[in-house]
Amino acid sequence: MKILVTGGAGFIGSAVVRYIIKDTNDSVVNLDKLTYAGNLESLAEVSSSDRYAFEQVDICNRAELDRVFATYQPDVVMHLAAESHVDRSITGPADFIETNIVGTYMLLEAARAYWNSLDEMRKSTFRFHHISTDEVYGDLPHPDEMDEGEELPLFTETTPYAPSSPYSASKASSDHLVCAWRRTYG
Repeated sequence: MKILVTGGAGFIGSAVVRYIIKDTNDSVVNLDKLTYAGNLESLAEVSSSDRYAFEQVDICNRAELDRVFATYQPDVVMHLAAESHVDRSITGPADFIETNIVGTYMLLEAARAYWNSLDEMRKSTFRFHHISTDEVYGDLPHPDEMDEGEELPLFTETTPYAPSSPYSASKASSDHLVCAWRRTYG
């Protein structure tokens, strides 16, 4: 498979890219804007692989996304690119709205246009994996704030969304966009 990983130079994304190159036979296209969170040094051990390619692209740039899809023709998208860190979202929410919501929209539309160009067999196997955060479900109590013997509550897939910061609200928004695109466009 050829896997397009957005945010592949970030902390989690780089671990995903390293895993794919070191432990599978799949190829990776790492698409990353290289902001404060991106670090290509974390990919040094796999960057020389003939199954690895890097594209410095902002997910808000639709023309560049279309070019990457046309050039590499991925089988899977793993969407990890995001502005993160609650504190940064409080002091500068605009970047979170732009990347996490508008960028996800742009990526969904580029993926949909690409998917529409595929034959039926490739359409049926194409996947778009959106990686989110537990923070979309709100806040859990700190263990120190709980009564003795009380169990720490856990979030599940059925926990209602209750974002409590610009970061978590932007990620919840992107989650809803992905679900809507799946339901509306298949």
